[in-house]
Amino acid sequence: MSDIETLKAELKKLSARATSAKMDLHDLSEELPKDWEKIPEVAAKTFEAFTALAAKKAELKKLES
Repeated sequence: MSDIETLKAELKKLSARATSAKMDLHDLSEELPKDWEKIPEVAAKTFEAFTALAAKKAELKKLES
């Protein structure tokens, strides 16, 4: 498997993880003020998922150019 194919596979997994984290944050926001204490934890998880996704996208773009 080439480096680009490997990165695309990793990107797909990270994208799914980011989407899941986004939905968790969305679900939490809809239930507010219930479980408001979980906001920092869920937000941090979402932030980390999207940070990893952005880094992997940048890596792929650099490799493709």
